[in-house]
Amino acid sequence: MDERRSVSVSKYLSRHLRHQPERIGLTLDPGGWAAIDTLIAAAAAHGFRFTREELDHVVAANDKQRFVIEDGRIRAGQGHSVEVDLGLPPATPPPHLYHGTVARNLDAIRAEGLKPMSRHDVHLSADRETATRVGARRGRPLVLTVDAGAMHRDGHVFHVSANGVWLTKAVPPRYLCLPDAR
Repeated sequence: MDERRSVSVSKYLSRHLRHQPERIGLTLDPGGWAAIDTLIAAAAAHGFRFTREELDHVVAANDKQRFVIEDGRIRAGQGHSVEVDLGLPPATPPPHLYHGTVARNLDAIRAEGLKPMSRHDVHLSADRETATRVGARRGRPLVLTVDAGAMHRDGHVFHVSANGVWLTKAVPPRYLCLPDAR
Protein backbone atom coordinates (compact mmCIF):
# COMPACT_ATOMS: atom_id res chain seq x y z
CA MET A 1 0.00 0.00 0.00
CA ASP A 2 1.49 3.36 -0.93
CA GLU A 3 1.80 6.17 1.61
CA ARG A 4 -0.90 8.33 0.02
CA ARG A 5 -3.47 5.55 0.18
CA SER A 6 -2.47 4.70 3.75
CA VAL A 7 -2.96 8.32 4.86
CA SER A 8 -6.30 8.48 3.05
CA VAL A 9 -7.62 5.34 4.76
CA SER A 10 -6.25 6.49 8.14
CA LYS A 11 -7.99 9.87 7.87
CA TYR A 12 -11.22 8.17 6.83
CA LEU A 13 -11.04 5.87 9.84
CA SER A 14 -10.32 8.78 12.20
CA ARG A 15 -13.23 10.81 10.87
CA HIS A 16 -15.72 7.97 11.22
CA LEU A 17 -14.46 6.18 14.33
CA ARG A 18 -13.75 9.35 16.34
CA HIS A 19 -16.09 12.05 15.08
CA GLN A 20 -18.84 11.19 12.59
CA PRO A 21 -19.83 7.51 12.56
CA GLU A 22 -23.42 8.43 11.76
CA ARG A 23 -22.31 10.06 8.51
CA ILE A 24 -21.86 6.57 7.01
CA GLY A 25 -24.64 4.91 9.03
CA LEU A 26 -22.21 3.38 11.51
CA THR A 27 -23.16 2.90 15.15
CA LEU A 28 -20.39 2.59 17.72
CA ASP A 29 -21.03 0.60 20.88
CA PRO A 30 -20.59 2.40 24.25
CA GLY A 31 -16.85 1.60 24.21
CA GLY A 32 -16.41 3.09 20.73
CA TRP A 33 -16.16 -0.28 18.96
CA ALA A 34 -17.53 -1.14 15.51
CA ALA A 35 -17.53 -4.49 13.78
CA ILE A 36 -14.87 -4.42 11.06
CA ASP A 37 -17.14 -6.03 8.45
CA THR A 38 -19.83 -3.44 9.21
CA LEU A 39 -17.34 -0.58 8.90
CA ILE A 40 -15.99 -1.82 5.57
CA ALA A 41 -19.52 -2.30 4.19
CA ALA A 42 -20.68 1.13 5.43
CA ALA A 43 -17.65 2.83 3.87
CA ALA A 44 -18.21 1.05 0.55
CA ALA A 45 -21.90 1.99 0.58
CA HIS A 46 -20.81 5.62 0.93
CA GLY A 47 -18.26 5.54 -1.87
CA PHE A 48 -15.01 4.84 -0.01
CA ARG A 49 -13.80 1.30 -0.59
CA PHE A 50 -10.96 -0.37 1.26
CA THR A 51 -10.08 -3.98 1.98
CA ARG A 52 -9.50 -5.77 5.26
CA GLU A 53 -5.84 -6.06 4.25
CA GLU A 54 -5.60 -2.28 3.78
CA LEU A 55 -7.30 -1.72 7.14
CA ASP A 56 -4.89 -4.11 8.88
CA HIS A 57 -1.93 -2.36 7.23
CA VAL A 58 -3.11 1.10 8.32
CA VAL A 59 -3.68 -0.06 11.91
CA ALA A 60 -0.29 -1.79 12.11
CA ALA A 61 1.71 0.92 10.32
CA ASN A 62 0.15 4.01 11.92
CA ASP A 63 3.01 5.75 13.73
CA LYS A 64 0.65 7.07 16.39
CA GLN A 65 -1.12 3.72 16.86
CA ARG A 66 -4.49 5.49 16.68
CA PHE A 67 -6.60 2.36 16.24
CA VAL A 68 -7.13 -0.88 18.12
CA ILE A 69 -8.41 -4.15 16.64
CA GLU A 70 -9.84 -6.81 18.91
CA ASP A 71 -12.21 -9.73 18.30
CA GLY A 72 -13.26 -8.61 14.82
CA ARG A 73 -13.89 -5.07 16.02
CA ILE A 74 -12.05 -1.77 15.66
CA ARG A 75 -12.03 1.50 17.57
CA ALA A 76 -10.00 4.67 17.82
CA GLY A 77 -7.78 4.66 20.91
CA GLN A 78 -8.64 8.23 21.94
CA GLY A 79 -9.55 11.63 20.52
CA HIS A 80 -13.29 11.13 20.17
CA SER A 81 -15.72 13.98 19.86
CA VAL A 82 -18.62 11.49 20.02
CA GLU A 83 -19.56 10.03 23.39
CA VAL A 84 -17.65 6.83 24.19
CA ASP A 85 -16.30 5.19 27.32
CA LEU A 86 -12.87 3.78 26.57
CA GLY A 87 -12.84 1.96 29.90
CA LEU A 88 -9.34 3.16 30.73
CA PRO A 89 -8.48 2.80 34.42
CA PRO A 90 -7.08 5.77 36.35
CA ALA A 91 -3.28 5.92 36.14
CA THR A 92 -0.55 7.69 38.06
CA PRO A 93 1.21 10.07 35.66
CA PRO A 94 4.91 10.85 35.59
CA PRO A 95 5.90 14.09 37.35
CA HIS A 96 5.73 16.08 34.11
CA LEU A 97 3.76 15.70 30.91
CA TYR A 98 3.85 17.90 27.80
CA HIS A 99 1.41 19.58 25.44
CA GLY A 100 2.23 20.88 21.98
CA THR A 101 0.52 24.05 20.79
CA VAL A 102 1.24 27.25 18.84
CA ALA A 103 1.76 30.88 19.94
CA ARG A 104 -1.70 32.07 18.89
CA ASN A 105 -3.25 29.83 21.59
CA LEU A 106 -1.12 31.03 24.52
CA ASP A 107 -3.34 33.93 25.69
CA ALA A 108 -6.36 31.63 26.03
CA ILE A 109 -4.25 28.94 27.69
CA ARG A 110 -2.82 31.46 30.18
CA ALA A 111 -6.35 32.53 31.08
CA GLU A 112 -8.21 29.20 31.01
CA GLY A 113 -5.61 26.43 31.02
CA LEU A 114 -5.90 23.47 28.68
CA LYS A 115 -9.43 22.43 27.81
CA PRO A 116 -10.57 19.45 25.75
CA MET A 117 -12.27 21.68 23.18
CA SER A 118 -14.27 19.35 20.87
CA ARG A 119 -12.78 16.21 22.44
CA HIS A 120 -13.59 14.52 25.73
CA ASP A 121 -10.15 14.96 27.26
CA VAL A 122 -6.99 17.02 27.03
CA HIS A 123 -4.23 15.01 25.31
CA LEU A 124 -0.77 15.10 26.86
CA SER A 125 2.52 13.53 25.80
CA ALA A 126 5.07 11.75 27.94
CA ASP A 127 7.97 13.45 26.11
CA ARG A 128 8.82 16.80 24.55
CA GLU A 129 9.54 15.31 21.12
CA THR A 130 6.02 13.94 20.72
CA ALA A 131 4.50 17.20 21.99
CA THR A 132 6.63 19.11 19.48
CA ARG A 133 5.31 16.96 16.61
CA VAL A 134 1.74 17.48 17.81
CA GLY A 135 2.17 21.26 18.01
CA ALA A 136 3.84 21.37 14.58
CA ARG A 137 0.57 20.26 12.93
CA ARG A 138 -0.75 23.80 13.55
CA GLY A 139 2.39 25.85 12.84
CA ARG A 140 5.61 26.62 14.70
CA PRO A 141 5.32 24.47 17.82
CA LEU A 142 5.60 25.51 21.43
CA VAL A 143 5.76 22.89 24.16
CA LEU A 144 4.03 23.44 27.49
CA THR A 145 5.14 21.53 30.57
CA VAL A 146 2.35 20.21 32.78
CA ASP A 147 3.01 19.59 36.48
CA ALA A 148 1.15 16.29 36.31
CA GLY A 149 2.51 15.12 39.66
CA ALA A 150 0.97 18.12 41.46
CA MET A 151 -2.29 17.72 39.54
CA HIS A 152 -2.48 14.08 40.56
CA ARG A 153 -1.74 14.90 44.23
CA ASP A 154 -4.49 17.52 44.06
CA GLY A 155 -7.04 14.95 42.90
CA HIS A 156 -7.05 15.31 39.12
CA VAL A 157 -7.59 11.97 37.39
CA PHE A 158 -5.39 10.76 34.54
CA HIS A 159 -5.77 7.88 32.10
CA VAL A 160 -3.29 6.56 29.58
CA SER A 161 -4.40 5.15 26.23
CA ALA A 162 -2.92 2.04 24.65
CA ASN A 163 -0.65 4.19 22.47
CA GLY A 164 0.76 6.17 25.41
CA VAL A 165 -1.32 9.35 25.15
CA TRP A 166 -2.14 10.74 28.60
CA LEU A 167 -5.70 11.98 29.07
CA THR A 168 -7.25 14.27 31.67
CA LYS A 169 -10.41 16.39 31.72
CA ALA A 170 -8.60 19.77 31.88
CA VAL A 171 -5.35 21.37 33.01
CA PRO A 172 -5.86 24.52 35.09
CA PRO A 173 -3.37 27.33 34.38
CA ARG A 174 -1.59 26.95 37.73
CA TYR A 175 -0.21 23.56 36.63
CA LEU A 176 1.36 24.89 33.42
CA CYS A 177 4.81 26.19 32.65
CA LEU A 178 4.28 28.35 29.56
CA PRO A 179 7.06 29.23 27.12
CA ASP A 180 7.74 32.76 25.97
CA ALA A 181 6.10 33.02 22.52
CA ARG A 182 8.60 35.54 21.10
